[in-house]
Amino acid sequence: MERFRSIEFHDEFDLVVAIANGGIVPAGIINQRLQKEVRLLRINLRDENQKPRFEQPQLLAPIDFECRGKRFLMVDDRIKTGTTIRFACELLKEAAFIRTFAVNGTADYALFDEPCFRFPWII
Repeated sequence: MERFRSIEFHDEFDLVVAIANGGIVPAGIINQRLQKEVRLLRINLRDENQKPRFEQPQLLAPIDFECRGKRFLMVDDRIKTGTTIRFACELLKEAAFIRTFAVNGTADYALFDEPCFRFPWII
């Protein structure tokens, strides 16, 4: 939690976009700090054991928010290969800009970049 409190965001955002399901908890925590609306982007690639479920990420529900000209912080729990986040960015390509956030992995804003990581909210 200290890393969530101390990370510095150098951009202004219109909206926080959580990649569901993994991005929901971290997006909620970030929302407490940034006070920006959080919307869900329902994308899935992996199962609960982090094994690929599909060959490519799948959009599971229609996008229900406007993206044209908006500034997004796209949040996921982890970014390993970048496949899901690249797919998400392509879906929102009409945005003014998209910055990425990961609790663990390679992103514009990341708390950790560890090969093995356990999220405290996963039981």
